[in-house]
Amino acid sequence: MAIGHPAPRSSISSVLRVTSGNFLEMYDFMIFAYYAPAIAKTFFPLQSEFASLMLSLATFGAGFLMRPIGAIVLGGYSDRNGRRAGLLLTLALMAFGTLSIACTPGYRTIGILAPCLVVAGRLLQGLSAGAELGGVSVYLSEIAPPNRKGFYVSWQSASQQMAVIFAAIISIVLISKLSPADMAAWGWRIPLWFGCLLIPVLFLIRSSLAETEQFLARRQHPNMRQIMRSLMTHWNIIAIGTMLTALTTTAFYMITAYTPTYGSTTLHLARSSNLVVTLCVGVSNFVMLPLMGALSDRIGRRPLLWVCTISVLLTAYPALYWLIQSPSFARLLIVELWLSLLYASYNGAMVVYLTEIMPIDVRSTGFSLAYSLATALFGGFTPAICTFFIHATGNRAMPGAWLSVAAACALAAVALTHSIPSLKKEQPSVIQS
Repeated sequence: MAIGHPAPRSSISSVLRVTSGNFLEMYDFMIFAYYAPAIAKTFFPLQSEFASLMLSLATFGAGFLMRPIGAIVLGGYSDRNGRRAGLLLTLALMAFGTLSIACTPGYRTIGILAPCLVVAGRLLQGLSAGAELGGVSVYLSEIAPPNRKGFYVSWQSASQQMAVIFAAIISIVLISKLSPADMAAWGWRIPLWFGCLLIPVLFLIRSSLAETEQFLARRQHPNMRQIMRSLMTHWNIIAIGTMLTALTTTAFYMITAYTPTYGSTTLHLARSSNLVVTLCVGVSNFVMLPLMGALSDRIGRRPLLWVCTISVLLTAYPALYWLIQSPSFARLLIVELWLSLLYASYNGAMVVYLTEIMPIDVRSTGFSLAYSLATALFGGFTPAICTFFIHATGNRAMPGAWLSVAAACALAAVALTHSIPSLKKEQPSVIQS
């Protein structure tokens, strides 16, 4: 099927159903990040506003520490029991985490139990997310026609952008209707409660998924010991995958989750303006990701990976430095849209490439582990790391420097994929050998 031809209706339905749970995961993450200052005051009320915000952002990042565990345990479950079963399990765990954060009373009501429950909820969400992205990406790659894998897999990331857009719209409406005091006291919970209402609908949608033919065609499915042995054998691929993912996860959380906090606390711009910028970034990402995924089907993955990593490395810090010289809504929008273009172009090629280089028998586990390690080491703590670096150095352009570090790791990984002969589209597995 040619890139420009429409996908069959059944394929479109499968894409929408599989990405529905991915939407909930990212929606909850965005809401937590958007309202980090209010959550800090509710659950971490300290005398120092900076310390309180850092605890809130660290809690946001703590969930990402559970992702590698989720990648191995839940990714292994998916490789062993099926893509559909794994996707239903990750959605269930995500739902429990969302409910725990939405319904937990504040510190002044139940004391130290409040932050403990919030951290526990974030850890459960992180455990689920460790296999959610990998499960969705692998499912899409296995149902896609051979010459359209980039386009299909790009909808994993595109569904996340719908969550960014939706969360930003709800936040803009709430800010226009509620006072700052009401937003800080209870208004920030409304988007989370709305997410809870979506849970039964998303379960109904995802439960109608069929298992992929590629999974059903395999005669043998690995047990956990075989999965671990295969992961250790292909440790170099996991390491390269982690380095490849470092840029996409850092860029994503910087231009979406961190933007409202950066714009309000560092640039001192109106909160509504920051959310409008985030909304525009979400729309830009949503439009560009499928286009770039399709382009990678046409010209190959590596050309896009090379161009984007070098572009980020050369422009990230200068762009942020230009922004802080005269912070404004217009400059913030220009910088964020430029970074959005680079992110979408890179991610459109990178995610499908990551599914292609993973050993087939541990494709879900390997993808999830590489992605989770990168998110835990880079992306998940991006808001906290950037806030700390700005506070420690007084340089408000430090987020650009942090993004450049991630780009350098990704650039090295792209170079390594050229030099390692074993990186082929279908890796031999330990189980088969």
